[in-house]
Amino acid sequence: MLFFLNIPGNPRRKDGDESCFLFLPFVLCYNGNMKLYKAAHTVYKTQYHIVWITRYRRKILVTGVKSYLKIKLQEIRKYYPDWAYIEIEIKQDHIHLYMMIHPKYAVSLVVETIKKNISRSLSRKFPFLKKVYWDSKGIWGKGYFVSTVGINEEIIRKYVQLQEEKDTGQAQLEF
Repeated sequence: MLFFLNIPGNPRRKDGDESCFLFLPFVLCYNGNMKLYKAAHTVYKTQYHIVWITRYRRKILVTGVKSYLKIKLQEIRKYYPDWAYIEIEIKQDHIHLYMMIHPKYAVSLVVETIKKNISRSLSRKFPFLKKVYWDSKGIWGKGYFVSTVGINEEIIRKYVQLQEEKDTGQAQLEF
C-alpha cells in the first residue's frame, strides 16, 4: 500500500514539478520512480540485494529445479506478505534476490527462512540432491551477501543536515 497525500500549497520544486507529497511528519518530493511503503507507524523503502550460493558451488539449479524454486519463493511470500521480490535471478550455482523487506524483520532472519524452506522443499522434490549432498546440512552454503539499495548518499546527507529547518517547516528537499 502506498501512502501519498497531495496537499495544495506544498512547496514546489524549482523546475515547476508539483509532485510534492506530505509524508508525516515531513514533506518529501516524489518523482514517479520512488515508491515508499507504509505500515502502522512506519514509512519505509528498505530494499536489499541478497546473494547466496549452493554448497560447494555445485551447479544443481538446472531448468526444472529453477522453475520449482521460483514457485517455492512465491509460496514463502504467502506466509510473509511484508516481503516483496522485485527481481529474482537464478544461476546454476547461486541466487540473486532484489527484494523489499519490512523493517520489523532482520535481513538474517529473512535469508535464513528462505534458505531453510527452499532447501527442504527441493530435497523432497528432487531425489538426486540427496546423492549430491549426502549429509543433512542442506544444499546452501553457510553465508550470504547483502547490500542495501535505496536513496543516494547525497540526498540522505542533505536530509540529515536540514532536519532542524525541516522541523520548523522551512527546508525543501529536492530529488
